[in-house]
Amino acid sequence: MCGIVGYIGQRRVVPIILEGLKRLEYRGYDSAGIVFLQDGVLQKYRCEGKLANLEEVMDDVLTNSRVGLGHTRWATHGPPSEANAHPHSDCSGDLVIVHNGIIENYQTLRRELTAKGHVFTSQTDTEVLAHLIEEHLEDDLATAVREAVKKVEGSFALGVMWSKQPDLLVAARYQSPLVLGVHENGTFMASDIPALLPYTRDVIFLDDEEMAVLKADSCQVFRLDDGTAVQKDVQTINWNAGMAEKSGYRHFMLKEIFEQPQAILNTFRGRLNVETGIVDLPEIGLSCEELGGLNRISLVACGTSWHAALVAKYWLEKWVGIPVEVDIASEFRYRRLLLGPDVMVIPISQSGETADTLAGLRLAKQLGSKVISICNVVGSTITRESHGTIYTHAGPEIGVASTKAFTSQLTALFLLTLYLGQVRKTITDEQSQELGRALVDMPNIIEQELPRLQEEMNGIGEAFSRSRDFLYLGRGANFPIALEGALKLKEISYIHAEGYAAGELKHGPIALIDRDMPVLALAPQDSVYRKLISNVEEVKARHGRMILVGSQNDSALHEISEYVIPMPDVHEDLIPLLYTIPLQLLAYQIANLRGCDVDQPRNLAKSVTVE
Repeated sequence: MCGIVGYIGQRRVVPIILEGLKRLEYRGYDSAGIVFLQDGVLQKYRCEGKLANLEEVMDDVLTNSRVGLGHTRWATHGPPSEANAHPHSDCSGDLVIVHNGIIENYQTLRRELTAKGHVFTSQTDTEVLAHLIEEHLEDDLATAVREAVKKVEGSFALGVMWSKQPDLLVAARYQSPLVLGVHENGTFMASDIPALLPYTRDVIFLDDEEMAVLKADSCQVFRLDDGTAVQKDVQTINWNAGMAEKSGYRHFMLKEIFEQPQAILNTFRGRLNVETGIVDLPEIGLSCEELGGLNRISLVACGTSWHAALVAKYWLEKWVGIPVEVDIASEFRYRRLLLGPDVMVIPISQSGETADTLAGLRLAKQLGSKVISICNVVGSTITRESHGTIYTHAGPEIGVASTKAFTSQLTALFLLTLYLGQVRKTITDEQSQELGRALVDMPNIIEQELPRLQEEMNGIGEAFSRSRDFLYLGRGANFPIALEGALKLKEISYIHAEGYAAGELKHGPIALIDRDMPVLALAPQDSVYRKLISNVEEVKARHGRMILVGSQNDSALHEISEYVIPMPDVHEDLIPLLYTIPLQLLAYQIANLRGCDVDQPRNLAKSVTVE
């Protein structure tokens, strides 16, 4: 999730760009850059690290330029470095581009462009766009951009400059946000509204497959496919800066819950063939022979990532037919580890800096195992020390309680399951197609359900917000989701909550059940449904206050409890991915009603970098 800022007008551009980038820092980044036009020549400055590094460089730069672009990068292809920082140039250096998104077919395009004589200076997917535009560039930048993006697969929000047309900027969007700002002193573009607020509150939201030509006194919008003009309404934003960073949501956590459809899509985008279900994961760097020789998989993680690993154990053993161990990273290296070349160790970490997970990774490598990490941060320590990495592409997660990072990890682990099953021939072509189609459908299903679930959680949250304790129950692959739901509630609302395998009720927890004990049970109509319902009836018989999350066509649930959260039917293996959503929203609503600091709960940090 990179940040883009652009301006053309009557004011000095460098202060505007730097201020805009500061207001996008919440999006997260690992490098930053700026470009402006000075005496007919593009001047480009880039730095690895925080924006302060770029500001320090720009302190010594004297310019009165009135047109430019800026960028903060969240790495997806190529580690953080000055060379990989935006803006990127074409071969001539006369054209520059900034980009937010992922170009899925960049490797194919890069090979084609290299064969035509183009020279690349970075490892990014973005640089391909600069050279692709150069291929189509004659005398009109907008036309060249429009023709170039026709060959692109993936998502993009673009800002483009060309020194031969110094009086304009070109913006374009497909499945990545881009907003334009209009003012009598100039025209702006940005990834998000906060960058514009110091200068204008009048904005135009670009829709997918639209582009804009920005000039100092005008802004024209066109269709990307055929170049026809589009009439857009100017909207006035009344948010304050804090609200704008959250896109109007009250908290980052709620915003990130609603970003999950896009995060899931970004994680499987370019890796899963929609028609066949075939998965391609070249980034793990292991041959089919090496994968075929595996005798065991060991998943290592902490907290929410550990819950994702527990779900993946069910998937991997079912579809790959290989024994899977799941370890809490803080305990992993304090027992005798039976690892070696025939064991693949998979550390899972949102930040890539989790100290216990990193220590386990290092020990696994010492014992000869191949290490394939699942991580959200390109260039983080865990990714650098792994033999390969499956990146989740969830973008920055500001809220301490993990939401979109969790569902993205589940998505990456499901992809890995399909990939290993296909390589080891334990999944048929028909099964690959069915499972792949089910995953492809998930972003749309979740996006459609989110508003309804949020509304339903308002009432349920009010009914249970004054509880002191909570039990969460699940069976099979939904048991880890019960653990995750309990963790979410306890970490942001400070209510004591525990997750249990429903079959364990009689082994202790049932003693806690009374009229004051809320019990949430995950009750989809899956292969263990009847067993779960028997456990639920035991709770009801002891007057427990039940919340049931189950299939929308299951009328029996309403006979058990007045609090039922109906969910659409999906493939059984993907129920954990879907059912985590209402649990996140319930925890959020209860914490909000209790007046807790949702985004920064007490005593917690986003990344645990000490043991």
